[in-house]
Amino acid sequence: MLEVKDVHQYYGGSHILRGVSLQAQVGQITVVLGRNGVGKTTLLKSLMGMVPIKSGDIVFNGQAVQGAAPYVRAHLGMGYVPQGREIFARLTVQENLQMGLATRPAGTPVPPQLFELFPVLQQMLGRRGGDLSGGQQQQLAIARALASKPRLLILDEPTEGIQPNIIKDIGRVLRQLADRGLDGEPMAILLVEQYYDFAEALADRYLVMERGEVIASGPGSEMAEKGVRQLVAI
Repeated sequence: MLEVKDVHQYYGGSHILRGVSLQAQVGQITVVLGRNGVGKTTLLKSLMGMVPIKSGDIVFNGQAVQGAAPYVRAHLGMGYVPQGREIFARLTVQENLQMGLATRPAGTPVPPQLFELFPVLQQMLGRRGGDLSGGQQQQLAIARALASKPRLLILDEPTEGIQPNIIKDIGRVLRQLADRGLDGEPMAILLVEQYYDFAEALADRYLVMERGEVIASGPGSEMAEKGVRQLVAI
C-alpha cells in the first residue's frame, strides 16, 4: 500500500531524513520507533506532504505522490492522526467527525462503524472537542481520520499522555482495523510510537530510527530477540 524509497529531507541546512526506506503492507501494522528528535514526526509529515522532501520516492497504492499536496494524498486514501491530536476544540464531536469527510461528496454521513469502535463518541456528539478528556480527544482524532475510510492510517504517538485503559482500547481498535478495516477490507497502518510495550504488542513489522536513518528493521515477533527495547531506551 505504501512504499518509501531513499527519502531525504532538510530543515534549513540540517539533514533530517537520511535515505529512509520502508513499506506498509495491507493487513499489517508497521511500527516506527526511536528516541525523541530522530526524525519520526518529520517522516510522517513528509509522507502526508506537509513538509517537502529533497529527494526520494513515496508511492501510495501504486501511484507516486511525493509531489502531491496533502489534500490530494488524503483524497487518494491516506489518513493521518497527528501528534498532540489537533482536534478542533471549539467544534462539537459531530462537527469534528464531519471535518474528516472533507474529501467525500457533500452529504456523506459519518460512518456508523466509528461508533462501534469508539462508543463514547456517540454519547458525546454534541459536546465540544475541547471539553473531552485527553483519551477521548485521541479517540476522536482517530475517528476523524477514519471518517473518509482511508486505505492507509498513519498515527503519530497515539498513546502520548493517555490513560492505560484507553491505550488498551486504542490497541484493540488498531488491530481490528489492520485485520478488517471499517468495511471488512484490511488496512495498512503505519504507527510511530514511544511506548515500547504497546508497539511490540501490535507490530507486524518494526523499524528503528536514529539520527534520521533506519538502523534496524524486521518482523515484530523478533523485537525482543533483537534487543529493540535497548535501542530505543532513553
